[in-house]
Parts: sequence; structure tokens; C-alpha cells
Amino acid sequence: MSLRLSLSAVLTAVFLRAAAAQRPPFACDAADGRTKSLPFCDAKMPIHRRVQDLVSRLTLDEKISQLVNSAPAIPRLGIPAYEWWSEALHGVSGYGRGISYQGRVSTATSFPQVILAASTFDAQLWYRIGQAIGKEARAMYNEGQAKGLTFWAPNINIYRDPRWGRGQETPGEDPLVAGKYAVAFVRGFQGDVFEGGKLGNGHLQASACCKHFTAYDLDKWKGVDRLGFDARVTAQDLADTYQPPFERCIKDGKASGIMCAYNRVNGIPNCADYNLLTVTARRNWGFNGYITSDCDAVLAIHDYHKYARLREDAVADVLKAGMDVECGSYLKNYTKSAIAQKKLPVADLDRALRNQFAVRMRLGLFTGNPAGALFGNLKAAEVCSPAHQQLALDAARNGIVLLKNSGRLLPLSKSRTPSVAVIGPNADDAYTLRGNYDGPPCKTLSILNAIKSHAAQTLYSKGCDNVACANPDINGAVAVAKRAEYVVLVMGLDTTQETEDRDREELTLPGQQEALVRAVSAAAKRPVVLVLVCGSPVDVSFAKFDPKIGGMLWAGYPGEAGGIALSEIVFGLHNPGGKLPVTWYPKEFVSIPMTDMRMRPDSATRYPGRTYRFYNGPKVFEYGYGLSYTTYSYNFIHSTLNTVVRLNRLMVTTSKVASNETSESLLRHIAVSEVGAEGCERARLSMSIRVENTGSAGGRHPVLLFARDGRRGMKKLVGFESVALEAGETREVSFEVRPCEHLSKAMEDGTMVMEKGEVFFVVEDEEYPVNIVF
Repeated sequence: MSLRLSLSAVLTAVFLRAAAAQRPPFACDAADGRTKSLPFCDAKMPIHRRVQDLVSRLTLDEKISQLVNSAPAIPRLGIPAYEWWSEALHGVSGYGRGISYQGRVSTATSFPQVILAASTFDAQLWYRIGQAIGKEARAMYNEGQAKGLTFWAPNINIYRDPRWGRGQETPGEDPLVAGKYAVAFVRGFQGDVFEGGKLGNGHLQASACCKHFTAYDLDKWKGVDRLGFDARVTAQDLADTYQPPFERCIKDGKASGIMCAYNRVNGIPNCADYNLLTVTARRNWGFNGYITSDCDAVLAIHDYHKYARLREDAVADVLKAGMDVECGSYLKNYTKSAIAQKKLPVADLDRALRNQFAVRMRLGLFTGNPAGALFGNLKAAEVCSPAHQQLALDAARNGIVLLKNSGRLLPLSKSRTPSVAVIGPNADDAYTLRGNYDGPPCKTLSILNAIKSHAAQTLYSKGCDNVACANPDINGAVAVAKRAEYVVLVMGLDTTQETEDRDREELTLPGQQEALVRAVSAAAKRPVVLVLVCGSPVDVSFAKFDPKIGGMLWAGYPGEAGGIALSEIVFGLHNPGGKLPVTWYPKEFVSIPMTDMRMRPDSATRYPGRTYRFYNGPKVFEYGYGLSYTTYSYNFIHSTLNTVVRLNRLMVTTSKVASNETSESLLRHIAVSEVGAEGCERARLSMSIRVENTGSAGGRHPVLLFARDGRRGMKKLVGFESVALEAGETREVSFEVRPCEHLSKAMEDGTMVMEKGEVFFVVEDEEYPVNIVF
């Protein structure tokens, strides 16, 4: 009997340990006598009072222990260990330290890399992707496979230079698009509604973190490293390019996290910049959340930037600036000595801890077992659900961009395609389709295997050992091409060429890829199809003008369903409609130093500028370019040709405009701040456009509304909408234009102004003039 009882006790203990291991970490357990009567566990109290009570109970050593990403438990207060660092860029990721795939959940939905999702120009889609990832993140936490619910995504830095290895992680080069992406993703991820306003400062499904704040878009280029780079940025460029996405993320998206970047901006490390973190983000933009460093960014302030003389100085600099969490160990190691040396008041620790614990409380981690609370019903079945996998497929379908289709080579006919040769280093590599910051996908299928399901006979040649293509098997690839009726070449890049800490130095295809493409296309029976799997622009001018290359598709890194989506487009089961979210520059652009942060051109030094808004050099493909298997027409409606935007008639003071502006220009400008909120509200415009599918195939595509300066000819995006139309169908698309936001420009001192005169709204080849007067 005693042996039986002993065995039973052992089994019970094992079961309880296993159950505890799978239980999500939380504080304020109702069964814990140590904490159930403490004020910080009273969910009825306001969060600011709860965190104040909690922080007041911590010893100095306990406070310091909580300042780093891997925060240890505080057993005497029933507070479990917490991991701040998890990733969810385009799916719950295996990067970071907070997620485990050892348990009921072993995979997660792998959506297209952000740059391809951006080419849909579909904010509703971005919201749904964020929502799905947030649900899967919370489900993994509920299953005990997440040590925290703070995820360091999205990356909303402007894709300024085509060589940047992390450009693939971003929504592209346009500030409006990056801002709208941030808002849509953050709202979906955190559990808000698409329109916003549901959460307020309340509960979060999961916590999103907009990064990297600010002017960060260089990792490692020709000896220049992000850890020590000083980005020299004008006030003008900060105002109208680098900062707007973060302002929208905070003001409209209500993100609960920000990450400060490695680099300096004009001499000051981002994580040590009080004006950036406290004045701009918190005071001016109303940020309510925690601010984390990028990993080892605090160390970089001392070791690489040489900004701080002592390690304690670096610790004091970042905490005084307003940073709350460090990814790294500097704060753990040197905060106590910084306090002892009177470099740092304890009050700055308390502020950081209040910001931290407020987010953890908003996540529901201090209200007892979350299983029965809000979002507690999300379990393993939510991860890789059929709906999420379908969403990943739809995103890939609608993101892939048709760059060329001479003689209507595409789509190929399944019934009239007896054989297809699939050639290239990316053809049979499903891993490459995921891009960086990936997680284990629900399913995986290469482009080669997806095409096999459509063609009667599929032949294959890798052509290159790898993407670097130093030793191509051109003869073998040509032999395979000659045996097939059609050829699909799957070339491009992968994360050995572009990723975090790895910028490119050339814009052409790596190694001998171009030679392979030329040889195969010359030998093929018919014009070939070239598929580019890559996250950054590639100069493929040779293919653009080669009649033997009839079709060209940019697939980005399309995620777990990318192979299926690409094959469906090749064989006409889906009509491509994506448009490029970045300018594709010619290979000569590499002569421009990556370190030059200027956006605007400079004729005196032959500097061409950057991004479609300012770049005045030759292009391989324009921003917003993308073809379809059908055709569309556009017409402006519900307006008259003499539309006038009338602003408050106010005098412009010299202090509001850069000092070197001429007296004539002073008469043409009015500061947005002088127009005022009421004047800006009255100036709103509603622009309506009739869109008609004039072709023979149904399709979805984005309608892009630009505003072109009547005097200078420069244009910028002011609105976009994704529209699905059957053949012959017509739809009216309306855009709300807010002139103070969409039509303003930055002066040299960063002041945003309105300029009187004519502005042309542009959709494709259609233009519509508006006159601004004040």
C-alpha cells in the first residue's frame, strides 16, 4: 500500500511539474497568500496606482534586475521572470528569447516578408496580418510557450538605400505608407479594431514595438558599422521623411513599445537622446508604453560611439533620456555603481519600472491566471489555423509584382503547356521564401514543387550551387531548357546576400546569375519567364530589354505560401496586381555613399537624391510600378476643374520659416501651425475616382493617388486603396485628402508649411488640378 501511494505521489508530482511548465507565467495568483491582498494585485485600481505600489515595494537590487530584457523573478512578491525580447515581424518568430516551439505549438503562420506585403498597398490586409500574428502570439503564451508578450515589431524605418540588408523588413520608401502600415499592423496585433479606439489605454492582446527610432537604415557597409555610425540628418529630412512613420505609429496606432536605434543622429546616440525619447515621443506625441534599446545599443554608446567616458555614464545617459528596458547587460552591471557615483538618481529607475510594469499589467499578467481572462481563450488551434494560412496565401498572391509581360507570354496555359523547365538556385529552396526574422512555417513548398502541380512535365536544373553563383552549371541548365516548351528561371538573392548586419555593395544579380539567365534565354524555344526572389531592388535592365525574356515577376520573400502563389500567377489562376513599394535604381547608384543621409538632390555636387519623391536620376523601375493581366481606366469625378483649397489668411512670421528663404517665398508659405487645427479641418478634400476594369480578366490592384507640385514637378503619395474588380466592372474609390498633412512641405528648419499655388492630383495618366490660396 505504501509503495502504491509513493508511486502515486511521484506521478502526481511529475504531472504537476509538467502542467506548471506549460502554464503561462503570471503574477497575483489568487491562491498565493503572499500577494492576494497587495494593492498592485487589485485589478479594480487604476494601473498608474498599481505600478506605483509595486515599484515602491522593490529593493534597489530588485529594481536594477528588472531593467534588462531577461528580467528575473521576484519570488517574495510572486512576480515571475519575464522576457521582453520576442519577435513577430511577419509571423511569430524563433528569433529573440521569449518563444519556444517545444510543446503543443511547433510551427506558426509565416506571412510574406513585409516588403512584399507592402506592395499590396492594402491597409486592411496589413491589419488582418497583424491581428493573426497577435492571436498566434497570445495563443503560444496561453500554451506556456512564451515567456512574455512584448514583441519587437514592426520595423518602420524608411527604405532609403537599395543596398540596406534590412530593407526587406520594412514597408518601403514612402513615409505615408510606412505610417499607415505601422498603424494597421499595431492595431491588429494589439487587439484593437481597424479604425482604432477600442483599446484606449486598456488591455492588450500582445504588445507591438515600432523600431528603430530613428534614422536607422545602415547596418554594415564598407567598414561603417551601425553600432558606431553617426547619421547626419537635416531637420528638414527628419520632419518629412524619417519621423512621420513613428509619429503615426504612436499617435494613431497607440503602440505600447518603441525601440531606440544603435546609431547616433547628429552626434547624439538615439538611446541617449532626451529630446527624442522624452520630449518628442512622450510629450509631443503622447507615447504611453515602454522604450527598449536595440540589443547592446547601450554598450555601443561607450564602446563604439565613445559618447560616454565611463560605462556608468552610458547607463545614466540612457535612463535620464527616457529609456526603460535594455536589451543587453549594461544596466544590470553598472546601474548600481552609477547611483553610487551620483550620476543617476533612483527616480529614473522608478520611472522606467513604472512604464515597464504598466505594459505588463495592460497585457493582463498581473490579474491572476489569464486562462479565464480576456484573450485567455486563444489556444494552440489558433496557430496555423486554416484562416491564417489562407491569409498568408492571399497576401503572397496580391503582393507579387508583374514587371514585364511582352507579347502576353503570361499566363501560361495549363492545357497548352506540355513541359516546363524550372531553373535557378531559388527554385527548389522553400527556406529562402521566408526571408529573415522567420519562424518555422505551418507548411513549406518550393516554387519548383508548386509548379509541378500545374505542368504536365517539369524539368529542373539548379544552375548554380547557391545564390552567390560563383560556379554555374550553364551547360547543364541550357540542356534542360532546350528540352522544355517553356522555361521559368528562379533567381535573385537570399539572406546570405541581404539581412541584418549585411548590406549589399552591388545592385546586380550575384556572381554569374546574369550569365546563366542570358545563356538559358538565348537557348530556349520561346521567351522565358524570370522570377526574382529578393527583398531589395536588383538592376535587371538586361532582362527588361531582352526580347528573349518575355515575362518577369518580383516575388519578394513571399512566405510559406509563396510557392503556391507564384505558380498560380504563372498559370493564370490568379491575376497579379502588386506595385513596387521601392524605386529600383540602376547599378551605378552604388557610387553614392550609403552614409549620405540626404533625401533631396544637390545639383552642385551631382547628388541625385533618394526615393521617388526626390531622386532625379535614371530608374530601372519606378515606385508604384506593376502590371496586370487586365487593364484599368481611371477618371476623377464629383469635382470641378477650379477646385480651391482656402486656408486661414494669416501672416507668416520669419521665425516660422528658414532664415535663408527669400521674401518672395515668404509670401508663398504659411506654417501649418499658423493655419491651426480648425483651418486644417476645413481644408479637407474628398477626391473620388471612377475605376473601371477594361480588360477581360478580374483582378485586384491598388489605386495610388499622388500629388504633384505644379511648379517643381515633384510628387508624393497622398492616398491608396486596394480594389477588386471583375472584367468590365466599375467602382468609385474615394480618398480623403488632408492638405495640412498631405500637401505640406518641410522647410530647412523642419517647420511644416503650406505653399500657395497649383497642385495636381495624379492617378496613373489622369491629372486633376487644385489651387491652394490663403
